[in-house]
Amino acid sequence: MKILPDRCTACGKCVANCPLECVALVDRVAVISPECVDCRVCLRVCPEGAVAEELPADDPRITCGSCPVACRVPEGGTGACQRYANRGGTLVRNAPLRTFEDVRQVVGPDWEPAVREPLVTGIGAGTTYPDCRPAPVIVRGVSQGVDVVTVVTETPLSYSSVKVKIDTDANLGQEGAAVLAGGEKIGHVTTEEYGSKILSLGGANTLTGPHGFRAARVMTALANRERVKLRVEGGSRLEVQAGHAPVVDGKPIGVMRVGCGSATLGLFAPLLLEAADEVVVLDSHLTGLLTEHAAGRYLGATPSGVRLRFRKSTPGRYFGDHGSGWGGTSIQDPREVFAPDGLENVRPGSRILVTETTGQSSAYFRVGAGGALHPEEPTEGVRRAVGAISETCQESRVSVLYCGGTGGSARAGVTRHPIRLTRAVHARKARLTVGGAPAFLLPGGGINFMVDVERVLRGAFSWVPTPALVIPVEYTMRWEDYEAMGGHLEAARPLEEALARRRP
Repeated sequence: MKILPDRCTACGKCVANCPLECVALVDRVAVISPECVDCRVCLRVCPEGAVAEELPADDPRITCGSCPVACRVPEGGTGACQRYANRGGTLVRNAPLRTFEDVRQVVGPDWEPAVREPLVTGIGAGTTYPDCRPAPVIVRGVSQGVDVVTVVTETPLSYSSVKVKIDTDANLGQEGAAVLAGGEKIGHVTTEEYGSKILSLGGANTLTGPHGFRAARVMTALANRERVKLRVEGGSRLEVQAGHAPVVDGKPIGVMRVGCGSATLGLFAPLLLEAADEVVVLDSHLTGLLTEHAAGRYLGATPSGVRLRFRKSTPGRYFGDHGSGWGGTSIQDPREVFAPDGLENVRPGSRILVTETTGQSSAYFRVGAGGALHPEEPTEGVRRAVGAISETCQESRVSVLYCGGTGGSARAGVTRHPIRLTRAVHARKARLTVGGAPAFLLPGGGINFMVDVERVLRGAFSWVPTPALVIPVEYTMRWEDYEAMGGHLEAARPLEEALARRRP
């Protein structure tokens, strides 16, 4: 890389963002040191266009192929990630392969088998209020030869939210946009993860706000796997139900993408290269260009000269945009993906395939004189490549995670010393389950957890108009640990007696 001094304004963005701290300001001009590996971060962040690529002749550096960045690593140096080092002309991982024994202490102990499953669930247990009274059901029994106890309650939790994962590359709305139910704001769009959009609904501030009752009602319905209609402000109308395909603007979503455009190239590069001279995989996250991509280079693809209208991330990978077009981008016609002069240097007669990451939409062209694109019927090779993409896609569905915090007053129903319960849960001596389903415990203070609602009996969630969601919660631990934490031993009943008292 090199700096164009007449354009540099000494803004310092290249200095702040260089992962190897190879850039400095000298006399108000950026200067790049010899340790530079051409990761192109400075080029991408410079607002003045003051950075240019420059590949010196007889470059002795080694090009790393461990990621799309393709750093050129000098002798004794590392790549931008600082994971690979050039040692004597060979790139080596600069950390040893670790065994599980190496990390066992960091990972921590797993749950003892005897306390993994509760003796009874909290479903149907009822609630004791105020919380200083013992929990409604405290059961003592034997599990795998160990004397254990399970304490259960149906506890109202105002610290409740629901995460809705929607498998689709369709654009639902901007991140941060309000999510409405019945015209009331009950949450917002958070982010994209893999091939999914994530909504966050509820939370303490929403539940205690002017739309709290609506939020509690919708969250409970989602947790109980009921179909719910939502609208994203400035975005799409949704119908969502845990375990079922989402409906976006009245259209059922059949499959989720196989990966981003770059990942799709990596997965199917041999088939795609057989199908066409150049392949563009349209995707709102990363749109891929085969012959420039690492996968294409690995297979010996000849650069086609195609240039795309999107902003380049790394070679063959371009940041897309968001819209109602192909791959969740604004591209309505596949020919729009090319830069205005992006086909001028393409050899006439070249074949170009444009496809979505789902393979649901694709187009096949032959390049004519002056870069004109002529649609052609897909060949057998094109159908085979696009079909392979489509067949690899998973069915699209909606998943719902309930997120709550039970580190508050409800602990008093378990023990006279609530902090001891919190510590026991984090020490994996007392296991928290929700309706018998395993809960993921968030680290840090309190007892914050997440649970997949599809692993909880339908109808187990309810709500009270405080407002709060009512959740079946169980704590299972050794009897001796329950004694040590100051549990309500006098309220414990044998398992057989508790089961005998169950109502039909």
